[in-house]
Amino acid sequence: MKWEGNRESDNVEDRRDEGGGGGGMPVFGGRSIGIGTIVIALIGGWVLGVNPLTLLGLLSGGGGQPAQVQTQGPAHRPPADDNMARFVSTVLADTEDVWQGVFRQGGGSYQEPRLVLFRGATPTACGTGQAAMGPFYCPADQKVYIDLGFYETLKSRLGAPGDFAQAYVIAHEVGHHVQNQLGITRKVDQMRGRVSQAEYNQLSVRLELQADCFAGVWAHHAQNARQILEQGDVEEAMNAAAKIGDDALQRANGGAVVPESFTHGTSAQRQRWFHNGLENGSVKACDTFGTRSL
Repeated sequence: MKWEGNRESDNVEDRRDEGGGGGGMPVFGGRSIGIGTIVIALIGGWVLGVNPLTLLGLLSGGGGQPAQVQTQGPAHRPPADDNMARFVSTVLADTEDVWQGVFRQGGGSYQEPRLVLFRGATPTACGTGQAAMGPFYCPADQKVYIDLGFYETLKSRLGAPGDFAQAYVIAHEVGHHVQNQLGITRKVDQMRGRVSQAEYNQLSVRLELQADCFAGVWAHHAQNARQILEQGDVEEAMNAAAKIGDDALQRANGGAVVPESFTHGTSAQRQRWFHNGLENGSVKACDTFGTRSL
C-alpha cells in the first residue's frame, strides 16, 4: 500500500503512556462484567465489532446505555518517529478525504471521527475499552479505539498479514462512524429488546457487512484519487475478511458453527460486501438491509 508521504490526520489521540486508562472491567448500568462474559463476547465476534461493549451489555442483561466513565485529560498526538502510528494517522486522513467528498456529493456534511491509540484499557463513553476486544467504534463519543498490538494478533494468530489488511481494519471502524452519521446505528439499536436475540444478531450481521462494504467504498475512491493500491493489497484485505468471518472464528476456537449466533457474517459474506464496495464505490450499493441475500 502506498501511504508514506501522504497527509496525516490531526484527529488521533495517543493514550498509550497512560498506563491502562482507568483499568477495571467494563461497567453497564452499574454492573461490572466478569472475565467469563468477556471470553464469550470474544468468541461471539470480538474482531472488528461496531461496539463489543454493546455485546457485553447484552450478555450481562443490561439493556440501557452503558455507564459513563471518567473523562481523560488533554490528549496528545503520537510521536513523529512512531511509524505504525504514522500509518494509522495517514489511513485515517485518507478516510477523511474520501468521506468528506462522498458526503459533499450527496449534499451532506461529514463530521470526522477521532481515533484513540491505547494500551490495555481505556475509558470510553461506552464503558471501559479493553485491548482484548480488538478495535471498536463507540457511537456515544464518535471515536475509534485501537490497541496497535491487535495488528500482531491479526498477523500471527489470525493469519492476515499486510499493511492493507491493517488499513481495512481502520476503514471498517470508520465505516461504523459513517453508519452513525447516517442514523443507521441508532435504528438498529432501537430494535434491541423488540425482536428476538437471533433476529437482533441478524441485524448486527447486516450492520457489520455494511461497514465492510463502506471500507470497500473508501478503497475505491482512495485508489481513484491517489493510486494507493499495490500488487497483492486487495488480496490482503480479502484474506483478512475471510479470517474474521463468524464461521471461521468459531472453527478456529474449536467449536461448532452456529449461524444463529453470528453477529458479523460469514467469511464469504464479508469478502463479498467488501468487494462490492470496492467495485462500485457507492453507498447505495452497500444497502445490506434492503437485500434478502447477503
